[in-house]
Amino acid sequence: MKKNKTKNPRKPHVVFYFSDTGGGHRSAAEAIIEAIQLEYKNKVTTEMVDFFKDYAPIPFNEIGKMYPYMVKAPRLWRAGFYATDGRARARMITTTTWPLARRGAKALVRSHPADLIVTVHPFANTFVLRALGKDRPPFINVVTDLVTTHALWYDKRADLILVPTQQARDNALRFNMPPDKVRVVGLPVADKYCKPPGRKSALRKKLGWVLDKPIVLLVGGGEGMGPLAKTARAIDASGLDVGLVVVCGRNQRLKATLEAETWENPVYIYGFTHDMPDFMRASDFIVTKAGPGTIAEALNAELPVILYSKLPGQEDGNVTFVEEEGAGVWAPTPGQVVRALTRWIMRPAERQQVIENCRRAGKPEAARIIARIIGKNLRLTSTREKELKRPKKP
Repeated sequence: MKKNKTKNPRKPHVVFYFSDTGGGHRSAAEAIIEAIQLEYKNKVTTEMVDFFKDYAPIPFNEIGKMYPYMVKAPRLWRAGFYATDGRARARMITTTTWPLARRGAKALVRSHPADLIVTVHPFANTFVLRALGKDRPPFINVVTDLVTTHALWYDKRADLILVPTQQARDNALRFNMPPDKVRVVGLPVADKYCKPPGRKSALRKKLGWVLDKPIVLLVGGGEGMGPLAKTARAIDASGLDVGLVVVCGRNQRLKATLEAETWENPVYIYGFTHDMPDFMRASDFIVTKAGPGTIAEALNAELPVILYSKLPGQEDGNVTFVEEEGAGVWAPTPGQVVRALTRWIMRPAERQQVIENCRRAGKPEAARIIARIIGKNLRLTSTREKELKRPKKP
């Protein structure tokens, strides 16, 4: 008799709903997926779905393309943020737009069956939960705004709401989320941002940077947004003896402009780069917009933060968070940036205290913690748990 072949059990499948409205949602999902693979190897499959681009009705399916232009009108953005925030207003938005979103939301959940769903975008939560109905897989909401979290992030039907800070948890409770569902885990970032800082001199040698000067890293986000050029020029003209590393992101025009200029100090100009973890570990200070991902990455790298730009509304609280943690300062003009740098360079003891505050505020384990929560929901055993259970050789 022929023996029946034993079929391999089907691997659990996790679907992540995100949208490319800013880089933070995608990078958070990718960081969690990376952590899942590190914790559980090939025991689980994952999938990312851009719900706006692939399933939202016209014109909302173009919101990813519109985002860079929308954030260039900060006053309008701020007004829109606060006009729609609040439980009653958020409910009104989801109720009135549901007839438009219904078909796409139902197609979304039908086309991407999952054993567990993770959302990293506020607009996905209520619409997806409504489309799923009662007979649904576990639903985990990972909040990717640090502090000023919009009401749309929170829906009490979610099985878990994982937030980056205590302030975000306080907001969830203010919006009447069940306390046992809301956990502070930190903001998930890629594993390469979670390594120990290491020796700056070795990294600088590898990168070809000057070794005997403080390095100031200037970052404008993936789109190179904010007054990056003016700030770089002000630092260079200030008389400070520093090296400047300017990351222009995808803004090729800005990169070309800066490369054509003459500088007093050593200046290294980059476009979009995958070397940001090394850049952060090799630098002494970071000057950046108040995006949550960059702040979390800088804290993990123990890098003092100078915030020079913010998106009104959702990034207001990020500035307060950095200042209250003692991890950096708000300096919205080039002159204030120069003064902050001068102070830290002239007062090494104060700078060291800021570094220690960054170390305390950082949460490099966030993505791994989220991965383990997902694994626990799927009843998986992590590689680390297997190692702990393995009997030691005599």
